[in-house]
Amino acid sequence: SCPLSSHSGASGVLLIVKNYTGDRLNFGLAAEQARNQGVAVDMVIVAEDCAFDQPSKAGRRGLCGTVFIHKLAGALAEEGCSLDQIVSKVTEILKRIGTLGVSLSPCSVPGCLPSFDLPPGDMEVGLGIHGEPGIKRSKVASADEVVKTMIDHMTNPSSQSHLPLKSGDCVVVCVNNLGALSCLEMAVVTRSAIICLESRGVVVARVMSGLFMTSLEMAGVSLTLMRADKETLRLIDAKTTAPAWPNLSNVCLSGRSYITEPQTTIKRPVMHKTLEKICSTLLEKQEELNSLDRASGDGDCGNTHAQAARAIQEWLQGHVVPGCPGKLLSVVAGLVQEKMGGSSGALYSLFLTAAAGHVTEGRSNAAAWATAMNAGTEAMKKYGGAAPGDRTMVRFLFFYIMFLLLRSPQKAASGAEATRDLKARAGRASYISPNLVSLPDPGAVAVATILKTILEVLEGRK
Repeated sequence: SCPLSSHSGASGVLLIVKNYTGDRLNFGLAAEQARNQGVAVDMVIVAEDCAFDQPSKAGRRGLCGTVFIHKLAGALAEEGCSLDQIVSKVTEILKRIGTLGVSLSPCSVPGCLPSFDLPPGDMEVGLGIHGEPGIKRSKVASADEVVKTMIDHMTNPSSQSHLPLKSGDCVVVCVNNLGALSCLEMAVVTRSAIICLESRGVVVARVMSGLFMTSLEMAGVSLTLMRADKETLRLIDAKTTAPAWPNLSNVCLSGRSYITEPQTTIKRPVMHKTLEKICSTLLEKQEELNSLDRASGDGDCGNTHAQAARAIQEWLQGHVVPGCPGKLLSVVAGLVQEKMGGSSGALYSLFLTAAAGHVTEGRSNAAAWATAMNAGTEAMKKYGGAAPGDRTMVRFLFFYIMFLLLRSPQKAASGAEATRDLKARAGRASYISPNLVSLPDPGAVAVATILKTILEVLEGRK
Protein backbone atom coordinates (compact mmCIF):
# COMPACT_ATOMS: atom_id res chain seq x y z
CA SER A 1 0.00 0.00 0.00
CA CYS A 2 1.03 3.60 -0.55
CA PRO A 3 -0.37 6.09 2.00
CA LEU A 4 -0.94 9.50 0.48
CA SER A 5 -0.73 12.74 2.40
CA SER A 6 -0.88 16.46 1.91
CA HIS A 7 0.18 19.42 4.02
CA SER A 8 -3.17 19.27 5.80
CA GLY A 9 -2.84 15.58 6.73
CA ALA A 10 -3.76 12.16 5.30
CA SER A 11 -5.78 12.35 2.08
CA GLY A 12 -6.14 8.69 1.18
CA VAL A 13 -4.55 5.31 0.62
CA LEU A 14 -3.52 3.79 -2.69
CA LEU A 15 -3.21 0.00 -2.82
CA ILE A 16 -0.72 -1.14 -5.48
CA VAL A 17 -1.50 -4.81 -6.10
CA LYS A 18 0.19 -7.38 -8.31
CA ASN A 19 -2.32 -9.25 -10.47
CA TYR A 20 -2.72 -12.54 -8.65
CA THR A 21 -6.14 -13.81 -7.56
CA GLY A 22 -5.17 -14.14 -3.90
CA ASP A 23 -3.65 -10.66 -3.85
CA ARG A 24 -6.71 -9.07 -5.45
CA LEU A 25 -9.07 -10.82 -3.04
CA ASN A 26 -7.20 -9.91 0.13
CA PHE A 27 -6.36 -6.33 -0.82
CA GLY A 28 -9.91 -5.92 -2.13
CA LEU A 29 -11.22 -7.01 1.26
CA ALA A 30 -8.89 -4.56 3.00
CA ALA A 31 -10.09 -1.76 0.71
CA GLU A 32 -13.75 -2.44 1.50
CA GLN A 33 -13.06 -2.55 5.23
CA ALA A 34 -11.21 0.77 5.00
CA ARG A 35 -14.05 2.41 3.11
CA ASN A 36 -16.47 1.27 5.78
CA GLN A 37 -14.35 3.23 8.25
CA GLY A 38 -14.43 6.35 6.14
CA VAL A 39 -10.93 6.01 4.64
CA ALA A 40 -10.46 7.24 1.09
CA VAL A 41 -8.89 4.26 -0.68
CA ASP A 42 -8.30 3.12 -4.24
CA MET A 43 -6.48 0.23 -5.87
CA VAL A 44 -4.24 -0.09 -8.91
CA ILE A 45 -3.67 -3.58 -10.35
CA VAL A 46 -0.24 -4.11 -11.92
CA ALA A 47 -0.38 -6.67 -14.75
CA GLU A 48 2.62 -6.11 -17.03
CA ASP A 49 3.84 -9.69 -17.63
CA CYS A 50 4.70 -10.24 -21.30
CA ALA A 51 5.07 -14.04 -21.11
CA PHE A 52 1.72 -15.26 -22.47
CA ASP A 53 0.72 -14.74 -26.10
CA GLN A 54 -2.92 -15.27 -25.11
CA PRO A 55 -3.46 -14.59 -21.41
CA SER A 56 -6.10 -16.57 -19.57
CA LYS A 57 -9.16 -15.07 -17.88
CA ALA A 58 -6.96 -14.31 -14.84
CA GLY A 59 -5.00 -11.89 -17.02
CA ARG A 60 -1.33 -10.99 -17.05
CA ARG A 61 0.67 -11.35 -13.86
CA GLY A 62 2.16 -8.48 -11.90
CA LEU A 63 5.95 -8.58 -11.81
CA CYS A 64 8.86 -6.17 -11.24
CA GLY A 65 7.14 -3.34 -13.08
CA THR A 66 5.36 -2.85 -9.75
CA VAL A 67 8.55 -1.21 -8.48
CA PHE A 68 8.23 1.55 -11.10
CA ILE A 69 4.60 2.16 -10.09
CA HIS A 70 5.58 2.49 -6.42
CA LYS A 71 8.22 5.10 -7.31
CA LEU A 72 5.97 7.09 -9.64
CA ALA A 73 3.00 7.06 -7.28
CA GLY A 74 5.23 8.09 -4.37
CA ALA A 75 6.70 10.99 -6.33
CA LEU A 76 3.21 12.21 -7.32
CA ALA A 77 1.99 11.93 -3.73
CA GLU A 78 5.00 13.88 -2.52
CA GLU A 79 4.03 16.66 -4.92
CA GLY A 80 0.55 16.81 -3.36
CA CYS A 81 -1.48 15.20 -6.16
CA SER A 82 -4.90 13.88 -5.22
CA LEU A 83 -5.69 10.16 -5.00
CA ASP A 84 -7.73 10.32 -8.22
CA GLN A 85 -4.94 12.12 -10.06
CA ILE A 86 -2.38 9.55 -8.98
CA VAL A 87 -4.59 6.60 -9.96
CA SER A 88 -5.27 8.14 -13.37
CA LYS A 89 -1.59 8.86 -14.02
CA VAL A 90 -0.14 5.49 -13.00
CA THR A 91 -2.94 3.60 -14.77
CA GLU A 92 -1.93 5.33 -17.98
CA ILE A 93 1.77 4.59 -17.40
CA LEU A 94 1.02 0.90 -16.74
CA LYS A 95 0.16 0.52 -20.43
CA ARG A 96 3.78 1.38 -21.25
CA ILE A 97 5.46 -1.24 -19.00
CA GLY A 98 6.44 -4.83 -19.83
CA THR A 99 8.38 -7.54 -17.95
CA LEU A 100 9.74 -11.00 -18.73
CA GLY A 101 11.77 -13.34 -16.53
CA VAL A 102 14.17 -16.24 -17.16
CA SER A 103 15.90 -18.56 -14.71
CA LEU A 104 18.54 -21.28 -14.57
CA SER A 105 17.04 -22.81 -11.43
CA PRO A 106 13.83 -23.10 -9.42
CA CYS A 107 13.47 -21.75 -5.92
CA SER A 108 12.60 -23.57 -2.70
CA VAL A 109 10.22 -22.34 -0.05
CA PRO A 110 11.88 -23.22 3.29
CA GLY A 111 10.91 -26.74 4.27
CA CYS A 112 9.57 -27.59 0.81
CA LEU A 113 10.90 -29.22 -2.35
CA PRO A 114 11.96 -27.05 -5.31
CA SER A 115 9.02 -25.42 -7.06
CA PHE A 116 9.81 -27.19 -10.35
CA ASP A 117 12.48 -29.42 -11.88
CA LEU A 118 14.90 -27.96 -14.41
CA PRO A 119 17.44 -30.25 -16.12
CA PRO A 120 21.06 -29.06 -16.31
CA GLY A 121 21.69 -26.90 -19.36
CA ASP A 122 18.08 -25.71 -19.61
CA MET A 123 16.55 -22.40 -18.64
CA GLU A 124 12.97 -21.48 -17.81
CA VAL A 125 11.47 -18.60 -19.79
CA GLY A 126 8.49 -16.50 -18.70
CA LEU A 127 8.26 -17.49 -15.03
CA GLY A 128 6.57 -15.55 -12.25
CA ILE A 129 7.79 -14.37 -8.86
CA HIS A 130 6.23 -17.11 -6.70
CA GLY A 131 8.36 -19.98 -7.95
CA GLU A 132 5.86 -21.10 -10.61
CA PRO A 133 7.35 -22.46 -13.86
CA GLY A 134 7.45 -20.42 -17.05
CA ILE A 135 5.80 -20.76 -20.41
CA LYS A 136 8.62 -22.68 -22.10
CA ARG A 137 12.14 -24.01 -21.76
CA SER A 138 15.19 -23.55 -23.93
CA LYS A 139 18.85 -24.33 -23.82
CA VAL A 140 21.17 -22.04 -21.91
CA ALA A 141 22.83 -19.53 -24.23
CA SER A 142 25.07 -16.48 -23.94
CA ALA A 143 23.80 -13.38 -22.18
CA ASP A 144 23.51 -11.53 -25.49
CA GLU A 145 21.38 -14.31 -26.99
CA VAL A 146 19.19 -14.67 -23.91
CA VAL A 147 18.50 -10.94 -23.70
CA LYS A 148 17.72 -10.76 -27.42
CA THR A 149 15.27 -13.66 -27.02
CA MET A 150 13.62 -11.90 -24.09
CA ILE A 151 13.23 -8.55 -25.85
CA ASP A 152 12.04 -10.23 -29.06
CA HIS A 153 9.34 -12.04 -27.07
CA MET A 154 8.34 -8.94 -25.08
CA THR A 155 7.90 -6.80 -28.19
CA ASN A 156 6.41 -9.39 -30.57
CA PRO A 157 3.32 -7.68 -32.08
CA SER A 158 1.57 -11.05 -32.57
CA SER A 159 1.39 -11.50 -28.78
CA GLN A 160 -1.56 -10.01 -26.91
CA SER A 161 0.79 -9.27 -24.01
CA HIS A 162 3.47 -7.49 -25.97
CA LEU A 163 4.94 -4.09 -25.16
CA PRO A 164 4.83 -1.83 -28.24
CA LEU A 165 8.37 -0.57 -28.80
CA LYS A 166 9.79 1.13 -31.86
CA SER A 167 12.96 2.92 -32.92
CA GLY A 168 13.18 6.33 -31.29
CA ASP A 169 11.26 5.33 -28.17
CA CYS A 170 12.81 6.26 -24.83
CA VAL A 171 12.85 3.64 -22.05
CA VAL A 172 13.72 3.12 -18.42
CA VAL A 173 15.21 -0.34 -17.88
CA CYS A 174 15.15 -2.47 -14.73
CA VAL A 175 17.36 -5.55 -14.68
CA ASN A 176 16.09 -7.42 -11.63
CA ASN A 177 18.03 -10.16 -9.85
CA LEU A 178 15.56 -12.93 -8.94
CA GLY A 179 17.78 -13.90 -6.03
CA ALA A 180 21.02 -15.78 -6.68
CA LEU A 181 22.89 -14.10 -9.53
CA SER A 182 26.27 -12.52 -8.78
CA CYS A 183 27.03 -8.85 -9.34
CA LEU A 184 29.24 -9.87 -12.25
CA GLU A 185 26.43 -11.82 -13.93
CA MET A 186 24.03 -8.93 -13.40
CA ALA A 187 26.49 -6.51 -14.98
CA VAL A 188 26.86 -8.77 -18.02
CA VAL A 189 23.09 -9.03 -18.49
CA THR A 190 22.65 -5.27 -18.00
CA ARG A 191 25.26 -4.51 -20.64
CA SER A 192 23.59 -6.95 -23.06
CA ALA A 193 20.21 -5.28 -22.50
CA ILE A 194 21.58 -1.82 -23.23
CA ILE A 195 23.37 -2.95 -26.40
CA CYS A 196 20.33 -4.90 -27.66
CA LEU A 197 17.94 -1.99 -27.14
CA GLU A 198 20.29 0.57 -28.69
CA SER A 199 20.77 -1.70 -31.72
CA ARG A 200 17.02 -1.32 -32.30
CA GLY A 201 17.23 2.45 -32.13
CA VAL A 202 15.69 2.60 -28.66
CA VAL A 203 17.01 5.35 -26.38
CA VAL A 204 17.99 4.00 -22.96
CA ALA A 205 17.35 6.91 -20.61
CA ARG A 206 17.82 5.22 -17.20
CA VAL A 207 19.02 1.80 -16.06
CA MET A 208 18.61 0.21 -12.65
CA SER A 209 20.18 -3.16 -11.91
CA GLY A 210 19.97 -5.14 -8.69
CA LEU A 211 17.68 -6.90 -6.22
CA PHE A 212 14.21 -5.33 -6.48
CA MET A 213 11.69 -8.20 -6.57
CA THR A 214 13.15 -11.60 -5.76
CA SER A 215 12.05 -15.25 -5.70
CA LEU A 216 14.12 -16.51 -2.77
CA GLU A 217 17.31 -18.17 -4.14
CA MET A 218 16.24 -18.41 -7.79
CA ALA A 219 19.21 -18.04 -10.16
CA GLY A 220 17.41 -15.87 -12.65
CA VAL A 221 16.72 -12.39 -13.90
CA SER A 222 13.74 -10.39 -15.07
CA LEU A 223 13.85 -7.53 -17.54
CA THR A 224 11.40 -4.65 -17.22
CA LEU A 225 11.04 -1.92 -19.85
CA MET A 226 9.00 1.24 -19.37
CA ARG A 227 8.46 3.66 -22.24
CA ALA A 228 9.04 7.07 -20.75
CA ASP A 229 8.37 10.68 -21.65
CA LYS A 230 9.92 13.73 -19.95
CA GLU A 231 7.27 13.77 -17.22
CA THR A 232 7.83 10.10 -16.38
CA LEU A 233 11.59 10.62 -16.23
CA ARG A 234 11.07 13.60 -13.95
CA LEU A 235 9.11 11.43 -11.54
CA ILE A 236 11.67 8.61 -11.73
CA ASP A 237 14.44 11.14 -10.96
CA ALA A 238 12.54 12.67 -8.02
CA LYS A 239 14.52 12.44 -4.79
CA THR A 240 13.45 9.78 -2.31
CA THR A 241 14.59 8.60 1.10
CA ALA A 242 13.63 4.98 0.32
CA PRO A 243 16.87 3.19 1.30
CA ALA A 244 16.77 0.52 -1.42
CA TRP A 245 16.05 2.88 -4.32
CA PRO A 246 19.20 3.16 -6.47
CA ASN A 247 21.00 6.45 -6.84
CA LEU A 248 20.33 6.74 -10.58
CA SER A 249 22.13 9.22 -12.77
CA ASN A 250 19.70 11.64 -14.41
CA VAL A 251 21.84 11.73 -17.56
CA CYS A 252 20.59 9.74 -20.55
CA LEU A 253 22.66 6.57 -20.92
CA SER A 254 22.38 6.24 -24.68
CA GLY A 255 24.90 8.22 -26.67
CA ARG A 256 27.59 7.88 -24.03
CA SER A 257 30.76 5.93 -24.73
CA TYR A 258 31.41 2.91 -22.51
CA ILE A 259 35.14 3.10 -23.20
CA THR A 260 37.28 6.10 -22.33
CA GLU A 261 40.87 6.77 -23.17
CA PRO A 262 43.07 6.48 -20.09
CA GLN A 263 44.36 9.81 -18.84
CA THR A 264 47.05 10.58 -16.36
CA THR A 265 45.12 12.67 -13.86
CA ILE A 266 46.06 13.54 -10.30
CA LYS A 267 43.28 13.09 -7.70
CA ARG A 268 42.75 15.09 -4.49
CA PRO A 269 44.21 12.45 -2.06
CA VAL A 270 47.30 12.09 -4.23
CA MET A 271 47.83 15.85 -4.33
CA HIS A 272 47.50 16.00 -0.53
CA LYS A 273 50.03 13.20 -0.06
CA THR A 274 52.40 14.78 -2.58
CA LEU A 275 52.39 18.12 -0.77
CA GLU A 276 53.04 16.40 2.57
CA LYS A 277 56.01 14.48 1.15
CA ILE A 278 57.48 17.57 -0.52
CA CYS A 279 57.32 19.46 2.78
CA SER A 280 58.89 16.68 4.86
CA THR A 281 61.63 16.14 2.26
CA LEU A 282 62.51 19.84 2.11
CA LEU A 283 62.74 19.94 5.90
CA GLU A 284 65.13 16.97 5.80
CA LYS A 285 67.20 18.77 3.15
CA GLN A 286 67.35 22.06 5.07
CA GLU A 287 70.99 21.89 6.19
CA GLU A 288 72.21 20.39 2.91
CA LEU A 289 70.67 23.29 0.98
CA ASN A 290 72.11 25.81 3.45
CA SER A 291 75.57 24.27 2.97
CA LEU A 292 75.34 24.49 -0.80
CA ASP A 293 74.12 28.08 -0.55
CA ARG A 294 77.03 29.15 1.66
CA ALA A 295 79.35 28.61 -1.32
CA SER A 296 77.58 31.24 -3.41
CA GLY A 297 75.18 33.18 -1.21
CA ASP A 298 74.17 33.90 2.35
CA GLY A 299 73.58 30.27 3.29
CA ASP A 300 69.83 30.48 3.92
CA CYS A 301 68.44 28.53 0.96
CA GLY A 302 67.50 25.60 3.19
CA ASN A 303 65.93 27.92 5.76
CA THR A 304 63.71 29.68 3.24
CA HIS A 305 62.53 26.36 1.77
CA ALA A 306 61.85 25.11 5.30
CA GLN A 307 59.74 28.20 6.00
CA ALA A 308 57.66 27.49 2.92
CA ALA A 309 57.34 23.79 3.86
CA ARG A 310 56.08 24.61 7.37
CA ALA A 311 53.59 27.14 5.99
CA ILE A 312 52.18 24.52 3.59
CA GLN A 313 52.02 21.91 6.38
CA GLU A 314 50.07 24.32 8.56
CA TRP A 315 47.69 25.08 5.70
CA LEU A 316 47.10 21.35 5.04
CA GLN A 317 46.02 20.85 8.65
CA GLY A 318 43.16 23.32 8.40
CA HIS A 319 42.08 23.12 4.75
CA VAL A 320 40.80 20.63 2.16
CA VAL A 321 42.96 20.29 -0.94
CA PRO A 322 40.93 21.63 -3.90
CA GLY A 323 39.99 19.16 -6.62
CA CYS A 324 41.30 21.47 -9.34
CA PRO A 325 45.12 21.27 -9.63
CA GLY A 326 45.28 24.85 -10.88
CA LYS A 327 43.52 26.13 -7.75
CA LEU A 328 45.98 24.23 -5.58
CA LEU A 329 48.93 25.77 -7.42
CA SER A 330 47.44 29.23 -6.83
CA VAL A 331 47.05 28.51 -3.11
CA VAL A 332 50.66 27.33 -2.81
CA ALA A 333 51.81 30.35 -4.82
CA GLY A 334 50.20 32.65 -2.26
CA LEU A 335 51.73 30.74 0.65
CA VAL A 336 55.30 30.83 -0.65
CA GLN A 337 54.97 34.48 -1.64
CA GLU A 338 53.92 35.37 1.90
CA LYS A 339 56.01 32.96 3.99
CA MET A 340 59.12 32.15 1.97
CA GLY A 341 60.25 35.64 1.13
CA GLY A 342 63.29 36.72 -0.87
CA SER A 343 63.93 36.10 -4.53
CA SER A 344 63.22 32.36 -4.15
CA GLY A 345 59.74 33.06 -2.83
CA ALA A 346 59.04 35.44 -5.68
CA LEU A 347 60.36 32.97 -8.27
CA TYR A 348 58.35 30.02 -6.95
CA SER A 349 55.21 32.14 -6.69
CA LEU A 350 55.74 33.47 -10.21
CA PHE A 351 56.26 29.93 -11.54
CA LEU A 352 53.19 28.50 -9.80
CA THR A 353 50.93 31.43 -10.72
CA ALA A 354 51.85 31.21 -14.40
CA ALA A 355 51.42 27.41 -14.41
CA ALA A 356 48.06 27.38 -12.58
CA GLY A 357 45.93 28.31 -15.56
CA HIS A 358 47.08 25.34 -17.63
CA VAL A 359 45.86 22.49 -15.38
CA THR A 360 42.21 22.01 -14.41
CA GLU A 361 40.01 19.18 -13.13
CA GLY A 362 39.24 18.18 -16.70
CA ARG A 363 42.74 18.76 -18.08
CA SER A 364 45.52 17.42 -15.89
CA ASN A 365 47.31 14.76 -17.92
CA ALA A 366 51.07 14.66 -18.56
CA ALA A 367 50.85 16.96 -21.59
CA ALA A 368 48.90 19.57 -19.60
CA TRP A 369 51.44 19.48 -16.77
CA ALA A 370 54.32 19.84 -19.24
CA THR A 371 52.59 22.88 -20.75
CA ALA A 372 52.01 24.31 -17.27
CA MET A 373 55.66 23.84 -16.26
CA ASN A 374 56.83 25.43 -19.47
CA ALA A 375 54.57 28.45 -18.84
CA GLY A 376 55.97 28.78 -15.32
CA THR A 377 59.56 28.53 -16.53
CA GLU A 378 58.97 31.11 -19.26
CA ALA A 379 57.57 33.52 -16.63
CA MET A 380 60.68 33.02 -14.48
CA LYS A 381 62.93 33.67 -17.48
CA LYS A 382 60.96 36.75 -18.47
CA TYR A 383 60.97 38.46 -15.08
CA GLY A 384 64.06 36.93 -13.47
CA GLY A 385 66.46 37.31 -16.38
CA ALA A 386 67.76 33.72 -16.19
CA ALA A 387 68.08 31.29 -19.12
CA PRO A 388 68.41 27.47 -19.39
CA GLY A 389 72.19 27.69 -19.74
CA ASP A 390 72.65 29.70 -16.53
CA ARG A 391 73.51 28.41 -13.09
CA THR A 392 69.97 28.68 -11.62
CA MET A 393 66.89 26.62 -10.91
CA VAL A 394 65.72 27.50 -14.45
CA ARG A 395 68.44 25.19 -15.75
CA PHE A 396 66.87 22.24 -13.95
CA LEU A 397 63.31 23.13 -14.88
CA PHE A 398 64.33 23.28 -18.54
CA PHE A 399 65.83 19.79 -18.28
CA TYR A 400 62.73 18.44 -16.50
CA ILE A 401 60.25 19.82 -19.02
CA MET A 402 62.30 18.50 -21.92
CA PHE A 403 62.39 14.98 -20.51
CA LEU A 404 58.76 15.13 -19.36
CA LEU A 405 57.76 15.80 -22.94
CA LEU A 406 59.94 12.85 -23.95
CA ARG A 407 58.19 10.72 -21.27
CA SER A 408 61.44 10.19 -19.34
CA PRO A 409 61.37 12.50 -16.28
CA GLN A 410 63.84 10.29 -14.38
CA LYS A 411 66.67 11.49 -16.61
CA ALA A 412 65.99 15.10 -15.73
CA ALA A 413 67.86 14.83 -12.42
CA SER A 414 71.10 15.31 -14.32
CA GLY A 415 70.04 18.95 -14.84
CA ALA A 416 70.61 19.91 -11.21
CA GLU A 417 74.04 18.27 -10.97
CA ALA A 418 75.06 19.89 -14.24
CA THR A 419 74.74 23.38 -12.72
CA ARG A 420 78.07 22.88 -10.87
CA ASP A 421 79.92 23.43 -14.17
CA LEU A 422 77.93 26.46 -15.33
CA LYS A 423 78.71 30.13 -14.96
CA ALA A 424 76.28 32.13 -12.85
CA ARG A 425 74.78 34.94 -14.93
CA ALA A 426 71.79 35.73 -12.71
CA GLY A 427 71.12 35.85 -8.99
CA ARG A 428 73.53 36.47 -6.09
CA ALA A 429 76.01 33.85 -7.37
CA SER A 430 76.67 35.96 -10.46
CA TYR A 431 78.73 38.36 -8.30
CA ILE A 432 81.10 35.62 -7.11
CA SER A 433 84.19 34.39 -8.92
CA PRO A 434 83.47 31.14 -10.84
CA ASN A 435 86.62 29.65 -9.26
CA LEU A 436 84.95 29.82 -5.84
CA VAL A 437 81.74 28.15 -6.95
CA SER A 438 82.23 24.41 -7.53
CA LEU A 439 79.05 22.90 -6.06
CA PRO A 440 75.61 22.50 -7.70
CA ASP A 441 73.26 25.45 -7.47
CA PRO A 442 71.14 25.07 -4.28
CA GLY A 443 67.99 26.37 -6.01
CA ALA A 444 68.36 23.76 -8.73
CA VAL A 445 68.94 21.05 -6.11
CA ALA A 446 65.80 22.17 -4.24
CA VAL A 447 63.70 22.06 -7.41
CA ALA A 448 65.18 18.66 -8.28
CA THR A 449 64.24 17.42 -4.81
CA ILE A 450 60.67 18.67 -5.18
CA LEU A 451 60.15 17.12 -8.62
CA LYS A 452 61.85 13.87 -7.64
CA THR A 453 59.49 13.60 -4.65
CA ILE A 454 56.47 14.20 -6.89
CA LEU A 455 57.64 11.44 -9.23
CA GLU A 456 58.21 9.00 -6.37
CA VAL A 457 54.75 9.62 -4.89
CA LEU A 458 53.06 9.14 -8.28
CA GLU A 459 55.01 5.93 -8.82
CA GLY A 460 54.09 4.71 -5.34
CA ARG A 461 57.65 4.69 -4.01
CA LYS A 462 56.87 7.06 -1.12
